Amino acid sequence: MSTTERPRILVVGGGYVGLYAAKRIMKKMRYGEATVTVVDPRSYMTYQPFLPEVAAGSISPRHVVVPLRRVLPKAEVLTGRVTSIDQDRKVAVVTPLVGEAYELPFDYLVIALGAVSRTFPIPGLAEQGIGMKGVEEGIGLRNHVLEQLDKAESTTDENVRRKALTFVFVGGGFAGAETIGEVEDMARDAAKYYTTIKREDMRFILVDAADKILPEVGPKLGTWGKEHLESRGIEIYLNTSMDSCVDGHVVLKNGLEVDSDTLVWTAGVKPNPVLARYGLPLGPRGHVDTAPTLQVQGTDYIWAAGDNAQVPDVAARKAGVENAWCPPNAQHALRQAKVLGDNVISGMRGFPQAEYSHSNKGAVAGLGLHKGVAMIVMGKTKIKLKGRLAWYMHRGYHGMAMPTWNRKIRVFADWTLAMFLKREVVSLGALETPREEFYEAAKPAPAAAAPAAKAKAS
Repeated sequence: MSTTERPRILVVGGGYVGLYAAKRIMKKMRYGEATVTVVDPRSYMTYQPFLPEVAAGSISPRHVVVPLRRVLPKAEVLTGRVTSIDQDRKVAVVTPLVGEAYELPFDYLVIALGAVSRTFPIPGLAEQGIGMKGVEEGIGLRNHVLEQLDKAESTTDENVRRKALTFVFVGGGFAGAETIGEVEDMARDAAKYYTTIKREDMRFILVDAADKILPEVGPKLGTWGKEHLESRGIEIYLNTSMDSCVDGHVVLKNGLEVDSDTLVWTAGVKPNPVLARYGLPLGPRGHVDTAPTLQVQGTDYIWAAGDNAQVPDVAARKAGVENAWCPPNAQHALRQAKVLGDNVISGMRGFPQAEYSHSNKGAVAGLGLHKGVAMIVMGKTKIKLKGRLAWYMHRGYHGMAMPTWNRKIRVFADWTLAMFLKREVVSLGALETPREEFYEAAKPAPAAAAPAAKAKAS
C-alpha cells in the first residue's frame, strides 16, 4: 500500500467500469497528483459477453480476462474486498484474501462492484445450479457438459444416460439464449466422436418467465431467435418458471418434470448485495442512486457507474421517455467509465461535472457458430440482421470492445485458428480438483491394512 501523502482515489471493483475508469483517471492525471487504488477479490477483469464462447470452447479462457496489474502498472491493485465504508471519516475497510482486515483512507471514491446472479429461494438451486457471471463458471460449464457425454457413453443404465443428456437453461435473455446456442453447437460437434450418442439423444430445454426471449433485440428478432433455436431441437417454454430442482429433478410451473444433471441459471442479475453496507443512497432494486454526472446523490466525492448504479438515461429522457434508466450492458459501461474518469479528475481540480448521455446503438447476440441476431440503430433507423451476417457483427463489435490490444489480438487469433482446425472437445474436469489424484497416491494406508503389509514384508 502507498505511504504517500497524495490524495487517494479508491476504486471499488476491477470489472469493466473499474478497469476503464482507473485507466482513464491515470491517463488524465498529472504526475504525482493522486494515488489510484483498485480493490477487487480477483486480480483480473472478465469480459462477460464472451463467456458463452468460452463455454463452447471457441475462445481460450485466458484470453477473455485482463490482468489488472498489467493494464494498470502505476496503480495500487489490492486483492480483497471492501466490506464497509465510513463516509464521515472517509475510510474503507479492506478484507484481503489472507490475513486480517484493515482500514484504508481515501479522498475520492468510485463504486464499480458490478452485479451478481439474481436468484430465488428455489429448492435445490444452490446445490444444482451453474451461473454464467465469471470465467470460472464458463470453464466449469464446458467441462461439465463434456463430462456428461462421457458419462452417457460409458453407462448401461438408461436412467443415468437420460439424465446426463438432458440440459436445462433458465433465463432467455442474452446470457441464456447465447449460452444455450453455443453449448448446443458444441455438444452437436462433440457427439460426432461418440459411438452411441447422437444429437437426437440429447435434450436441451430453455425456460423463461417472460413471454419472449432476447428482448434486447426487439420482438421480431426475438421471435426469429426462438424459431431458430427450436429448429435446432431446443425446447423453449415461455411464461413459466422453475418450482424446484432437488437432486436434479427439475419441476417447472407448467407441469413439466425432467431429470437433469445440468442446470444453467441465467435469469438476470442484481446489484452486489454488499452495497447495502456502504451507507449509500440506493434505488428500489438496490442500485446506487446517481445523478446524470454519475455522482452519487448527495455527495461530491463519490461516483458510481455500470451494473451497480442507477444512472438516468439522459438521451432517452430527452426523447420523451420518462423515468428511463441506462440498461446494464457493456455498451453503457464502457462509455460511463470514461465520463466517470473525467469527472473524478474534474472534481479533484474543482471543475464542473459533465453529464453522461448516450443514445442506444443497438444490440448483437451470437447463437452458435455462424448464427446470430443484431439490431443496429442509426439515428431513427433500425437495421435488423440475422444469421451469418449478424454473427459477424456480434464478433466484430465485441472483438473490438475487448480491452487492450493484447487481448483483442489473442481473441481474433483464436477465431482465425478455428477456421482451419476442428473444435476441441476435451473435458478437463479434473482441473476443479487438481490434487485429488496425488492425494489418493500419497495418503496413509488404512490402519487395518498395516499389519497385513508388515507380514507380507517379513
